[in-house]
Amino acid sequence: MGLQLSIVTPERELFTGEVDSVLAPGMDGEMGILPRHAPLIAALKEGVLIARQGEEEMVFAVHGGYMQVLPDRVIVLADVAERAEEIDIERAEAARRRAEELLKKEPPPEMRAEAIAALRRSLVRLRVARRRRYRIESERPESSD
Repeated sequence: MGLQLSIVTPERELFTGEVDSVLAPGMDGEMGILPRHAPLIAALKEGVLIARQGEEEMVFAVHGGYMQVLPDRVIVLADVAERAEEIDIERAEAARRRAEELLKKEPPPEMRAEAIAALRRSLVRLRVARRRRYRIESERPESSD
């Protein structure tokens, strides 16, 4: 018996399916969820959400929201979420550089808050995309020349 996981944003349903476990970025730290977990509702911060089904690992970038946990179901209502394969590493890297450059110029408080948020988003996106790329590269069979 697994968990039925749904990841939903205001724009779309990102994922629905059965998984063995979920690791989510809670406001008080990472939360590991297994079947028959005690019911809870938790706020999510920006971070990496990992869903495992057997040997398969699905990785998502989550940017805020809430998670409802029931004994057999996890519902993630994310402000913004992306699958690892949807993330363009070059765009995320460019966004990181832009945010860092803006922060070096010591902008006014409201612009600084926006730049910090953009930097956090880009760093999460890069972490998710690189995790996926590393997994793909490590799963490739070695060539026998």
